[in-house]
Amino acid sequence: MACRISELVIECRDPQQLAAFWCEVLGFIVLHTEDGAVEIGPREGFGGLQPTLIFSPTTEPKTGKARLHIDVNATDRDQDAELQRLLEIGARPADIGQTGEEPWHVLADPEGNEFCLLRARLT
Repeated sequence: MACRISELVIECRDPQQLAAFWCEVLGFIVLHTEDGAVEIGPREGFGGLQPTLIFSPTTEPKTGKARLHIDVNATDRDQDAELQRLLEIGARPADIGQTGEEPWHVLADPEGNEFCLLRARLT
């Protein structure tokens, strides 16, 4: 038997703000809060096909490029329309050395955590 990723923990300075941002990005809801940490996930809750995200408070600033990042795909619109939506809710372009020829967009969330918007649309 193998393991499955059930949760991803992201340390951040403002768990409430980051949770709200990622709820908008992913269509998730807040599932649980405890000791300043906020867990978000699909409406079905913990244990489904998608892992939940836990935003855990830290006072340490983010330094350098993340060693792990999240990739997202639009589900109900094309890549350009989804890019516009993500920028409107607080994402910003990020430069991690890409050439500009990539079929994805590198973005940063409100605390500077990089993520990529891929081209494929998932249904």
